[in-house]
Amino acid sequence: MDGKTIISFKNVSKEYILYKSDRARLKALFIKPKNPKIHHALNDVSFSIKQGESVGILGDNGAGKSTLLKMITGVTFPTTGEVEVEGKVAALLELTAGFSMEMTGRENIYLKGYILGLEDDYIKQIEEKIVDFAQLGDYIDQPVRTYSSGMKMRLGFAINVNIEPDILVVDEALAVGDNAFKRKCKNKIKEIISKGITVLYVSHSTPSVQEICDRAIYLKKGSLIYDGPTEETIRVYEEQKAKDAEEKQKRIAAHRAAKRAAEEKENNNKY
Repeated sequence: MDGKTIISFKNVSKEYILYKSDRARLKALFIKPKNPKIHHALNDVSFSIKQGESVGILGDNGAGKSTLLKMITGVTFPTTGEVEVEGKVAALLELTAGFSMEMTGRENIYLKGYILGLEDDYIKQIEEKIVDFAQLGDYIDQPVRTYSSGMKMRLGFAINVNIEPDILVVDEALAVGDNAFKRKCKNKIKEIISKGITVLYVSHSTPSVQEICDRAIYLKKGSLIYDGPTEETIRVYEEQKAKDAEEKQKRIAAHRAAKRAAEEKENNNKY
């Protein structure tokens, strides 16, 4: 795809120190821990994404997907390597982050807008679009503390997809209501893509990634395994999952066989 590069990762690695307790974490602020246990969340990851691309991020839990997204949104930074992001980023990661529970839904639209650096005039322009999309009825003028978790997520989603960002980051955010609303969310993301907005979409549902994305990146244990057309990446991902499941079954079978052998030996020794 032609166009300028809007996201770039160059040899990016991220390490976290794992602490045994909150007390150990607090102590580390004053005394450098000896031989700390290190978790490698990302290992030498490199890729670039051009403006207007829709890219799926695949990988099991612990693959490094959330760490990668947090770097793109500026929540965390690499231990080594370079991350470059151009433009306004709207992230559907923690949809309800930044809400005031005592303010109404409508007031929170303005609050979230201010947090995202939007001007009053622009927020007024998109206010009714957000209200209509969220489908909260009269609750839009009630305190957010009266909302269910699903209602809060609807409002958060509606705000983020209607501010017309340069980059939209979506992390499993479509589980925000009934099937009709989920379909509405997917259609909105497709509309955003059609406008040339860059979309990063994280989901465990390969059919959803295939439906929305033209390209996909597969991460495993912090390493980039494959980066290419969505169908190819899904094929590699599913083949690897099947291989991992087969190896796990072999390990379980070997463990059970060893356990049986040990029990038989113990019983023979008794006699």
